Amino acid sequence: MKNFYQEGPVLTNTYRSDETLQKYLKKVLPADVQKVTLPHLDHLGQRAVTDMLAWAAEAEAQLPQHIPFDPWGRRIDEIKTSNGWKELEKVAAQEGIVATAYDRKFGAFSRVYQMALLYLYSPSSAIFSCPLAMTDGAARALELYAGNDLKERALPHLLSRDPKNFWTAGQWMTEKSGGSDVSGTATEAHPFKGESAFSATHSLHGMKWFTSATTSQMALTLARPDDAPVGSKGLSFFYLELRNEKGQLNNIEIHRLKDKLGTKALPTAELSLQGTPARMVGGEGDGIKKIASVLNITRIYNSICALGHMRRSLDLIQDYSRKRKAFGKLLIDHPLHRETLRSLEQDFRGCFAFCFFVAQLLGQEEVGEITASERVLLRALTPILKLYTGKKVLQIASEVVEMFGGAGYVEDTGLPRLLRDAQVFSIWEGTTNVLSLDMLRAFEKEQALPILMEYFKNCPAMKSSAAGFSEKWTELQKQFAHLAKGSPEDWETQARRLAFMVGDLFCESLIHEYSL
Repeated sequence: MKNFYQEGPVLTNTYRSDETLQKYLKKVLPADVQKVTLPHLDHLGQRAVTDMLAWAAEAEAQLPQHIPFDPWGRRIDEIKTSNGWKELEKVAAQEGIVATAYDRKFGAFSRVYQMALLYLYSPSSAIFSCPLAMTDGAARALELYAGNDLKERALPHLLSRDPKNFWTAGQWMTEKSGGSDVSGTATEAHPFKGESAFSATHSLHGMKWFTSATTSQMALTLARPDDAPVGSKGLSFFYLELRNEKGQLNNIEIHRLKDKLGTKALPTAELSLQGTPARMVGGEGDGIKKIASVLNITRIYNSICALGHMRRSLDLIQDYSRKRKAFGKLLIDHPLHRETLRSLEQDFRGCFAFCFFVAQLLGQEEVGEITASERVLLRALTPILKLYTGKKVLQIASEVVEMFGGAGYVEDTGLPRLLRDAQVFSIWEGTTNVLSLDMLRAFEKEQALPILMEYFKNCPAMKSSAAGFSEKWTELQKQFAHLAKGSPEDWETQARRLAFMVGDLFCESLIHEYSL
């Protein structure tokens, strides 16, 4: 073994190497849609392992810096990012990662196409996919609630394919008092006196403890207008732009960048709004209801990005398993190693089918081709999908890092980042417990449970008595029957378990339906 050096894993075109993605798209997309979309996906799959991969490595090596003052003591609060980070933003615009969904060129399939692009883009983006999630959510919220003049101002930027005109958006809700519980939002909105380029109605005063995409051009946030009632009912929904015509921050002071467990290339800041001009969107009150349209998008993004992270982890270990020898043979030739990989790939395929099923429902809703029961299904499944994929990606990343052995624990291989970055998916946009309770709200307020049960009764897996499905279906029925006799506290206690049971069942059903 003298002078032996182990060859590390190598990635190839991530569209061509992804049999699950290709099989699904060829089954679901009409032939005329495939002619346009598949070559683009192939192109992006190649970029994901060439220029994008190099820029992502640069972004991870040159982390964002907060520069509070210029050399002469003036407050500037500049956030300096690497060239790699800026280039990844350009790729997002050029490839239409956000715009594709809003072109609606392919009807409901536009979201499927877009999410396939995001799935290939995200693992090589140094998590630039996070600002894109906020951007897409902002575009949808403005499309639903903004006046025509604000739409005409912001949407052409948010949906631009020209890097020079492209804007990203932030979503600023988290305060010191809590993350998911925004009812105690302390940011105040006073009547605005003066002029602004976007017809501001209020000036915002308050502290935001955690703001992702802090280098964006605009943000959406919650604040409480004067004389509004306490609690969630008094919150309103606001649009703001970070900088004025001179390029100066609009009465925003950045205190520091967050030093996070992972996603280190993504600038995340703690900041104060000190009279920041903002425009109320959609009238006073119901701010949480309005910002839910953003959350629906960002939770699905979170799930697709978690899925892409699973695939990247598995691609790396699949390649390594065919070149690393241990105990006299390649890793892939050891039955236990091979079985572990098979199990992880099965989990991935289930998550893949679940993600793209929900993406297609979202597309149907946006073009008015969704039934009432499908709309309820979309509402109930979105939090389940997000919590389910957020946990599965952690399990898969952890197993993959372990399968690399010592190399998986050494920083300069880049492999430990798989695990550090994976943790974010279960935290952003609602933790597992918060989302489990959101599922229960959908059961109660939307009457989603009977629709879920009806879906399972009529799905192809049920009709064919698919292996693995019937057992899980029987267990879920027993659990619901037991809880029907219980108290609300019993439902809450079991919410997490129920959510994973529903997720498992959907994965089994959809793997069968799509023949993955």
